[in-house]
Amino acid sequence: MTTIRQRRVGKGTEAPEDQPSEETNVKPDEKILSDPTGGKLWNILSVIVGGIVAISLGLLTSVYVATLHENDLWFSNIKEVEREISFRTECGLYYSYYKQMIQAASIQQGLHGLVYDNKTESVRTINILERMNVYQEVFLSILYRILPIQQYLEPVYFYIYTLFGLQAVYVIALYVTSWLLSGTWLSGLLAACWYITNRVDTTRVEFTIPLRENWALPFFAVQIAAITYLLRTHLRPVQERLTLMAVFIATFLFSLTWQFNQFMMLIQALALFILDCLDMLPTAKVTWLYIIQISGLLLVCVLQFFNSMILGSLLISFNVSVLIARTIQKNLKKGGLLNRLGKLILHVLLVLCLTLLINKFIKKILNLESDEHIFKFLKAKFGFGATRDFDANLYLCEEAFGLLPLNTFSRLSSTLLFYAYGFVLFLLTVAAVIVAFRNLSGSNQVQLKEKMEEYTVTLKPDAAYSLVHTVLFGCLALSTMRMKYLWTSHMCVFASFGLCSTEVWKLILKGLHLYTSQRTQVIKYSIPIITLLYISFKFWPGIMDELSELREFYDPDTVELMNWIKSNTPNTAVFAGSMQLLAGVKLCTGRTLTNHPHYEDKNLRERTKQIYQIYAKRSPGDVYAILRSFGTDYVILEDSICYERRHSRGCRLRDLLDVANGHIMDGLGENEPDLKPSLYPRFCEEIKKNLPSYTMHFTRVFQNKTFHVYKLAKHK
Repeated sequence: MTTIRQRRVGKGTEAPEDQPSEETNVKPDEKILSDPTGGKLWNILSVIVGGIVAISLGLLTSVYVATLHENDLWFSNIKEVEREISFRTECGLYYSYYKQMIQAASIQQGLHGLVYDNKTESVRTINILERMNVYQEVFLSILYRILPIQQYLEPVYFYIYTLFGLQAVYVIALYVTSWLLSGTWLSGLLAACWYITNRVDTTRVEFTIPLRENWALPFFAVQIAAITYLLRTHLRPVQERLTLMAVFIATFLFSLTWQFNQFMMLIQALALFILDCLDMLPTAKVTWLYIIQISGLLLVCVLQFFNSMILGSLLISFNVSVLIARTIQKNLKKGGLLNRLGKLILHVLLVLCLTLLINKFIKKILNLESDEHIFKFLKAKFGFGATRDFDANLYLCEEAFGLLPLNTFSRLSSTLLFYAYGFVLFLLTVAAVIVAFRNLSGSNQVQLKEKMEEYTVTLKPDAAYSLVHTVLFGCLALSTMRMKYLWTSHMCVFASFGLCSTEVWKLILKGLHLYTSQRTQVIKYSIPIITLLYISFKFWPGIMDELSELREFYDPDTVELMNWIKSNTPNTAVFAGSMQLLAGVKLCTGRTLTNHPHYEDKNLRERTKQIYQIYAKRSPGDVYAILRSFGTDYVILEDSICYERRHSRGCRLRDLLDVANGHIMDGLGENEPDLKPSLYPRFCEEIKKNLPSYTMHFTRVFQNKTFHVYKLAKHK
């Protein structure tokens, strides 16, 4: 098991808004700049300063996470095999393709090896570029080969520095989004500071570097920034076209780098749908965003050799359904309150039915089952499906796929982020409800606007989108902890925008009958500055202590295993074991695997369940037959799985296998009445006794405190 131990001594200002002010008439007490040239220069200076601050914070964040990674592992000092082992589970699998491309005799041979891969899954040839989102590894490896940097930078550093560099893009995008929403770069500064001080809950890049989300989320943040700008009113045609292009490029890169892109963009499409139905966004711009999502995903589908999982995605079915339903119901936004509510209910039902029908039709035509494990997991999670499904339970028993822990909120509150977020969320939700009711009831006629000008609640389209976006992704994070990083980063943007927003403070002060323009400006700047000072004084010492704490990578058992495999087994040997460990075996040794952690394939899921019978109560003959059917030469057993204590009874891997096989679980506790005792003892325990029934099939060739490797006999 990997541990991190203490290192031993002795080792070597405001941006100009394109949107017009909500105030159509200038009040007598408001000051007007007499010198337009001076005002313009001030705005330009403010943009320059704000831009410099954004870039500086982005670069500092990159250096910060890179330093934490180095300090935690002593990455520059450890051996190559230790560096590779530090890329755990699927991270190691993805990095192995980058290494494979680097080591190939030529780029063409490297690409051929990925398209016709027979080492990732034994006795099968698969197309890695179709099955996995690894174009980023391909691009980076080609870039490394053609750039004159080989003498100065090792391949692994080129890889990790690129990921850390993307963190700069991420922070800059969050900064710009907040700046666009509020109109002041002070908001962006606060958003970036919150992102950094809440690092535990906003990113995990420093210890899961190659994870797909670390590639994708920076592009998602850029896309949100571009959408925020697109939703401004009175954009010139050239600005709108350029912004749509930026949205498309960011959407395409986000889709290309993460297999779960379709589910994230489905939530985004739902946000657009809700706001469009409530007449809070321009319909033409929403239509363009639907089309961009579809076209970006289809382009990725082509690059991934027409990956059927993309074609059968709910996102494509939903967006097409919305566009069809719109053409059927042309007068959706006309009429009184009851009339419009009736039309909306019909519209929602029509879209829902069309989505299900189109998706069912596509999956039937393509015979698509790649994503069924996700829907099984969701049904089981919310109590709508059988709880004996092995794949569903494998997810349900992982903490990352459970509910968001309550201590997350205490950490977010310590930086004042959660308090500010709740405050802004409440105010804007109230404003959104009022605006939506006014839109649906048709009470926004010009006469009524003029009559209630001082008191009318407004919500700009970009702020409305940000509100619904944060609510929907908040629900996702609350239900599935692993997805919290999509919410917490936007939480920083949303909270900082609210504290620096003229509209938010104007709404509060008007409600308290204390509104003046000067008072609004004072509060708008003083509250964020006080918050920044509080964060700086409270967290700066802790960040400095964190940066000075030195540890080192320490996993001698896994290092010993990998070295033994490289030295004592043929290059063509096939290894079976846990998915997490086998990803490391492929990266460190290049040996062929029976299974791996990229779970988005039905055949692989069934294969993994069969391989995992090594931890079930099965006869040695059955296990041997299963392993040999996949061409296995060696099987690796892990004590940490066989005698697992990390999970409670019912969630240990051996328990999931017992239930799936219809066997009673080990230990004290209840069992379902139809479960039966197994006729055989647990394989991973019994094999260590060297009984004849086992030794005739398996010979132990390596062992240490953690791992036991057995060679399979080759019977005729």
